[in-house]
Amino acid sequence: MTQTLALGNVTSEAQKNEAFVLWFEQVGISDIPLVGGKNASLGEMIQQLTPKGVVVPNGFATTAHAYRYFIQSAGLESKLRELFSDLDVEDLSNLRQRGKKARSLILDTPFPEDLEQAIAKAYERMCQWYGNPDNGNLNEVDVAVRSSATAEDLPDASFAGQQETYLNVYGVDAVLKACHKCFASIFTDRAISYRTVKGFDHFDVALSVGVQKMVRSDLASSGVMFSIDTETGFKNAALVTAAYGLGENVVQGAVNPDEYFVFKPTLKDGYRPILEKRLGTKELKMVYDLGGSKLTKNVSVPESERGKYCLNHDEILQLAKWACIIEDHYSEVRGTYTPMDIEWAKDGVTGDLFIVQARPETVQSQKSGSILKNYKLKGTSNIAVRGRAVGEMIGQGSARVILDVHRIDEFQAGEVLVTNKTDPDWEPIMKRASAIVTNQGGRTCHAAIIAREMGIPAIVGCGDATQLLTTGQEVTVSCSEGEEGRVYDGLVPFDVIETQLDNLPKTRTQILMNVGNPEEAFGLSSIPCDGVGLARLEFIIANHIKAHPLALLRYNELEDELAKREIAKLTALYDNKPDFFVDKLAHGIGMIAASFYPNPVIVRMSDFKSNEYANLLGGRQFEPKEENPMIGWRGASRYYDPNYREAYGLECKALKRVRDEMGLTNVIPMIPFCRTPDEGRKVLAEMESNGLKRGENGLQVYVMCELPSNVIYADEFAQVFDGFSIGSNDLTQLTLGLDRDSALVAHIFDERNEAVRRMVQIAIKAAKKHNRKIGICGQAPSDYPEFARFLVELGIDSMSLNPDSVLKTILDISKMEQSGTIMDEVLEVAQAN
Repeated sequence: MTQTLALGNVTSEAQKNEAFVLWFEQVGISDIPLVGGKNASLGEMIQQLTPKGVVVPNGFATTAHAYRYFIQSAGLESKLRELFSDLDVEDLSNLRQRGKKARSLILDTPFPEDLEQAIAKAYERMCQWYGNPDNGNLNEVDVAVRSSATAEDLPDASFAGQQETYLNVYGVDAVLKACHKCFASIFTDRAISYRTVKGFDHFDVALSVGVQKMVRSDLASSGVMFSIDTETGFKNAALVTAAYGLGENVVQGAVNPDEYFVFKPTLKDGYRPILEKRLGTKELKMVYDLGGSKLTKNVSVPESERGKYCLNHDEILQLAKWACIIEDHYSEVRGTYTPMDIEWAKDGVTGDLFIVQARPETVQSQKSGSILKNYKLKGTSNIAVRGRAVGEMIGQGSARVILDVHRIDEFQAGEVLVTNKTDPDWEPIMKRASAIVTNQGGRTCHAAIIAREMGIPAIVGCGDATQLLTTGQEVTVSCSEGEEGRVYDGLVPFDVIETQLDNLPKTRTQILMNVGNPEEAFGLSSIPCDGVGLARLEFIIANHIKAHPLALLRYNELEDELAKREIAKLTALYDNKPDFFVDKLAHGIGMIAASFYPNPVIVRMSDFKSNEYANLLGGRQFEPKEENPMIGWRGASRYYDPNYREAYGLECKALKRVRDEMGLTNVIPMIPFCRTPDEGRKVLAEMESNGLKRGENGLQVYVMCELPSNVIYADEFAQVFDGFSIGSNDLTQLTLGLDRDSALVAHIFDERNEAVRRMVQIAIKAAKKHNRKIGICGQAPSDYPEFARFLVELGIDSMSLNPDSVLKTILDISKMEQSGTIMDEVLEVAQAN
């Protein structure tokens, strides 16, 4: 609980404006000119959000008046103005000289006695409230001393990291010294450069210092969280990052942290929607240097701790709830949606969580929602380096490998910066880079934040980029292919496609999207559509799970020792290996379902053929060898079979978790390759035995319409299932009796064949007769406008298309509808039939 520390002698605005020191609880968001964005935000949260459960460590701030009093009483302003009269931030030598002299001027000038006494008195008041036995003196409380510029943390500019922060400071003398260093840090090279680039006058900005009780996260963990997805701008997810020790390593990108995504809308409704958990390497942690010569130090994290998550589920959800509360409050105060960038810490002594900073997010919140910009490679090359993608852009140029910040003057505009990690000292050259590649860091590290703000693609956490890339090597840095960023050898050509989304027409036929990769789902959600018509589990299983479900269920019986070792590595965090399958599948489905919530997301249950299942780890032991797997043991026939039903149960458990625990009831399972209505009933019974009963909690179950029997028995299938989705690929090959993978008969494969068109027509008519939804999820409408026209004329409910076809098809169908080619009367007749 927050303790009241107020001195009680500041009662009016006039007194606040003349005070040297104010307690956090005495200031709010309107006091940015007085105590800077960081301190004003801390005060705002203590005042307004403590009653809502958000816990913030208390403390005090020196005011802008205190800073200006110091500068003016010592006659420093005229000296500084003269020093900056010939400042050239593009000349790094000039910038360094001016910055060094400015800092020296401030550090060589002592504080006025009355300012010094005000700071000392406030710190002594804190010592009456807190004690720190680890320092051997109960009267010297450990504090964090942070700079807070009066122009910082505005919605369109982030001054994070521009000035200095000092951790584990204790004792009056040490606090005064740290405050003095913070004052001087208003003229760090990076701060001078950043203000110049952003158009801020150096003397319009004052510096406040926040002195805040330390949270003993050196004994636990800490990190950064955003109330928005930092890469795609997806608003409904909170991103929480976590690493061991004090939070500076996460902010500076010195470690690759754990990452967690939480879905905000259903979290607010009381569900537990952790969409994704990604384990970071967390090799270092910053701790107190007890008995040493420094305030803090970095130590190695034991291997046993690196392989574990820093936070449990309750802690992840608690932090995400606080992110929602903070975002909602600031959005209300500002009168506009305001996503937030928040620092948190866990106290290793008490186990309590705290919010230690909060500021507006400054990149995604400023982007225009009316233009969709897609970067797409037109070729390929050898992949030299892989890491975490920041942004969704592509950049290229000659690599420049720099390991020492003192050598940044070697960097040339337009080059690709390759380094171990960045901090604010690198910013004078970062703005001139075509792309940035670092060995260390996660998606909330310094390099990632600055790259986003400057509109530069970056790949972080590569591990060995500085060894694999060489200065002068031409490279292409691609962040446009999902969460994995790739550095390609050479200059690979690419396109930038801009689509204006203003006034995009609304079609009567629903336009859905095919989505396979959960990592791309947040980004794809920005494409206007009515939901997902086909989410394939095969991608999640093959790329994220990699192991055959029966190999997990019967791990001890595995005969393939190599597969057994690989599975052991994959499931190292799981005592019960089948839980790995359920977790990964639930997270994958959840990411897709959340991205398009509350619109429907139709999830096709697994549809591997036996030869494809055999290629999964441990799969050959459990799969038969079939002469023609395409029409063999696949889809529905597996789900109730005694040889596979236990594995299908894992799919059902994952789906149940998504719907019941995450609250994503927009998910509609769909059964593939269901040959007979009786087979459909067996599958429904199997699902019900695993807790998924059709009709309960709004559960609908669809069936793929991809076999001639699905069409011929459509009336009967309509009694079993709630909807149909035409799979035009399989329906075409089975109607025409050809193998679509055979080059010998490929010329015959054509969805526009009259026999196929008649099958589609019969299916749509039957679905309409029984008031069942029917759509199509094949490629034909994307490839052939005339086929799309044919479907719309028949009154099909929806078309599900590949992402690159959605906008084009929306425009095409809208033109059809508006041109009069498809008349309302025709639609009504088709739907009536």
